[in-house]
Amino acid sequence: MFRRRQTFRFEPRWKEELVVTGPGGAFVLQLPMGVLSACLPTQDAWRSQAPAWAADLWPELKSELGRWCEKNDAKLLIEETAGVYRA
Repeated sequence: MFRRRQTFRFEPRWKEELVVTGPGGAFVLQLPMGVLSACLPTQDAWRSQAPAWAADLWPELKSELGRWCEKNDAKLLIEETAGVYRA
């Protein structure tokens, strides 16, 4: 079975942060631990917060982050107010 290569790599970090590394650099999403959840901005909010290199990669990020969440028993929260931070 053919598996396509992932665009993003996800690494939890202390302070409830998820470091996301992609082809143009890295950024940080919130990863609350009370109920393990990865917080992703909505696609519209993403465009104004994302690093320039990742602005058009929201669909791939959502899909790959969703798989990461399933594998790690985490919820994927898509919220307009979710933040994107510098790594």
